[in-house]
Amino acid sequence: MTRLRIDLEKPLGDFSLKISEELNIDTVLGVLGHNGAGKTTLLRLLAGLDRTERGVIEFGGSAWLDTSHSIFVPPHKRRIGMVFQDARLFPHLTVAGNLNFAANRAVGQLLPRAEVIKTLGLEGLLARRPAGLSGGERQRVALARALMSGPQLLLLDEPLSAADMGYRVELLPYLRQVIDRFKIPTLYVAHTLDELTQLADQLLVLRGGSCAALGSVTEVLAQLDLPEVAGREAASSMITAQVTAHDPDYQLTSLAFGGQSLSLSGLVASPGDKVRIRVFATDIAIALEKPEAISIRNVLPAVVSEIRIDTLSPFADVLIAVGGQSLRVRMTRASLNELKITTSQQVFALLKTASLASG
Repeated sequence: MTRLRIDLEKPLGDFSLKISEELNIDTVLGVLGHNGAGKTTLLRLLAGLDRTERGVIEFGGSAWLDTSHSIFVPPHKRRIGMVFQDARLFPHLTVAGNLNFAANRAVGQLLPRAEVIKTLGLEGLLARRPAGLSGGERQRVALARALMSGPQLLLLDEPLSAADMGYRVELLPYLRQVIDRFKIPTLYVAHTLDELTQLADQLLVLRGGSCAALGSVTEVLAQLDLPEVAGREAASSMITAQVTAHDPDYQLTSLAFGGQSLSLSGLVASPGDKVRIRVFATDIAIALEKPEAISIRNVLPAVVSEIRIDTLSPFADVLIAVGGQSLRVRMTRASLNELKITTSQQVFALLKTASLASG
C-alpha cells in the first residue's frame, strides 16, 4: 500500500480546489464527482502538468511538490503514466512507435514490453497507425504507452468517456487485467459510478473542489446523504461474497457472505473465489414477514439501520444490515409509511436473481 499525501489549494474560477488528505492506495482509488468538481485539475496537479502557489504532494515518501520549500519535481521525473479521455497518440508513429517513444523516455525500471502488449491484446496492431484504429483500440494503445513509461502511479482521466457502449464493454476487461497483473497504484477519475464499482477499491468524492467523502466503495455507497451516489439510476450497494457452487443446468452461481446465501444468474468466477456484487437500490424490496411461494430466490433477513426521506420526491432510501454488510433500498414514501418501517426493525430483503451483477 502506497501513501499519497495531498495538501493543495488552487483557484478554479468560481471556486477553489482545496483538498488535504492522506491516501493509502492499494490498487485503484476512484475519484468521483460531477462535471467541474475539480477531478481533472487534481490529476493534472499530481502529474505536474499544472502548478499552484500553495501545495504539498508526497508520494511514497518522496516530495513532488512543496511550495513552502520551493520544491517542484517536473512531470518527466515523477514516473507517472497518464491516460486522458482522448488517446492523444502520435499520429505519425505506428503503435510500436508510440510504445517505443514512451520506453525510450522512461525513468526507472520498465515493465516487460511483451507482457504489456499481450495483456492489452495489441499483437496484431503494432504496425498500424492511430488513424486506422477503432476508439477502443486507441485507448488500449494509450494505456500500453502509459505502462511502457515505467510508472509508479497511473492517472486515468475518464478513459472510457469518449467511447461508445460497445467500446466500454471491450475496454473494461483489459483495464481489469492491467490492474490485476501489474498492481500499479492508480487514480481513476469518472463522473459516473459504472466503471468505479467494477474497478475501484476506494472512492474519493469531490464536490466544488473539496472532499465530500472518502472511504471504501462499500462505505461511500452506503452514505444516504451523498447526492453523487444517490441518483435514480446510480444508487446501489456492493456485496462482497464467496462463490460456493455452480449449477450449469440452470446457469446459476451460489454465493455466501456473513452466514447468508445468495443466488446470482450466470456462471461467475470459480468456487472459492471472492466476488463483488453490485445491487441497485431499486432492485430490492422489503417485506415485514418472510414470504412463501414466490419466484424471488433471494430472501435475506435484515435489520433497518438508517432511513432518509426525500420530501421533494416520491422516494425514501432505507439502509439495511444484511450478513454484516449494508444494502441501500429505494422505495416510495407511501410504502415506507404504510409498512411503518423504523430503524432497528427486523425485515426481509427480497433480491431478484436476474437483477444482480458482479462488479
